[in-house]
Amino acid sequence: MGKLKLYDISIPRETIAEERESVYLNRSAEQRFFSLLHLNYISIAMNGGQPLKIPLGKGIIIRRPNS
Repeated sequence: MGKLKLYDISIPRETIAEERESVYLNRSAEQRFFSLLHLNYISIAMNGGQPLKIPLGKGIIIRRPNS
C-alpha cells in the first residue's frame, strides 16, 4: 500500500512533480502495474462500489455513468 505524503505549500509545484516523476520512473514495470490496480481499487471503493467508467458494448469505448 502507498504512503500519503504531505507537502509544504511553499514548495513549487514543479519541484513536487519532478520528485513524483522520479519515484515513478524508478519503479519496476510490475510495481507500476500493481500500483495502477491499487488505484483502481481505491477509486471504486470511494465511488460507492461503482467504477468511475464502464465499458460500452464491445470494444474499448468507455463512458462515465449518467448518475
